[in-house]
Amino acid sequence: MRIRDRRAEDNPEINLVPLIDVILVLIIFFVITTTFDARSVLKLELPRADGQPNETESRALSVLVNAEGRYFVDDREALRTDVESLKRTIAEVAGDDRDRPVLLRADARTPHQAVVTALEALGQLGFQRISIATAPEAADGTAGAGNDAR
Repeated sequence: MRIRDRRAEDNPEINLVPLIDVILVLIIFFVITTTFDARSVLKLELPRADGQPNETESRALSVLVNAEGRYFVDDREALRTDVESLKRTIAEVAGDDRDRPVLLRADARTPHQAVVTALEALGQLGFQRISIATAPEAADGTAGAGNDAR
């Protein structure tokens, strides 16, 4: 009786399924950990105005107030919504330059107190060149979709 060695007949093959699994896991990891632009995450509906847009300098300090009343100075979020916390965040981002123009962007649904708090913090720090961003009226006189002022 002859015992046959079946190992000699096995053809080696490369299994691609584990490789595809690893690649998919890496793609998912990179998509989840990608840093996105903070302005694209924050949807604002700005108040409407008829005035001409003011061309602000690129070094303008951006203070953003979302609909919940949370503050963002450039890309940093203030930890709390009180004046002192907002002043600390503005001072850290702006440094000692108090002549820097400030663009205050507040959602149209933001409570009025949140805007007043932002103006108070800027005033106490000595900023004088403060602009409030608005969205332009549509050509037919109706308010356009929620535009994001940049």
